[in-house]
Amino acid sequence: MSQQRRPSRDRTTAKRSDPRERLLKAAVDVFGRYGFDGASTRMLADAAGVNLQAIPYYFGGKEGLYIAAAEHIGTLISAHVTELREMVHGRLQEADLEGRGIETAEARQLLTRIAHTMAALFVSDESEPWARFLIREQMEPTEAFERVYEGVMKPMLEVTGRLVGIIIGEDPDTNHVKLRTITLLGGVMVFRMARAAVLAQLGWAGFGKSEAEEIRAIAAELVASLHREARHET
Repeated sequence: MSQQRRPSRDRTTAKRSDPRERLLKAAVDVFGRYGFDGASTRMLADAAGVNLQAIPYYFGGKEGLYIAAAEHIGTLISAHVTELREMVHGRLQEADLEGRGIETAEARQLLTRIAHTMAALFVSDESEPWARFLIREQMEPTEAFERVYEGVMKPMLEVTGRLVGIIIGEDPDTNHVKLRTITLLGGVMVFRMARAAVLAQLGWAGFGKSEAEEIRAIAAELVASLHREARHET
């Protein structure tokens, strides 16, 4: 019996010690802390606990590892948001086919779910190394940013923008709706991107359960603040 179970344990051990996966995890952290130029291949290999030759073997070199790290971040973020995003997208398509659209109340409910999901992700410890990497890419975007934007950011912004447009009664393709959408998500992202300032201002030691609940409530308030505005002709 023990001999039959052993291959399963060996496969699990092999998966955990996969040098490619270790390199990706290490690269997200090291590149996030030191940037592309500041991170040497030796630093990357040491952080992953692999031979220096593993980088060209698996990724073709440092640049290939950097791009792969960005795609890895996109995959990790997608694991948290894709199911909800696709559900909302499907509901929007369904309503379009029915020719009646989504009512404002339902759009607000769906948007609140998105805001809650994003808030939970941004206050989690898991998102910390991703944020360091992505903040650098926001400041000086490279091909890595394009990979994450096209794969994760753009689809989420488009779905969220559709809901914002429904709530405020405007075309989601207008800059005004796009700006409202970015502002809404930015109001949630600030808890990760400006974490130190948030904790200092609120006197919090970190984001525990009670703090996370307060942030969820604020995320819902941000959605509730969206409303139709009277547009006056001039």
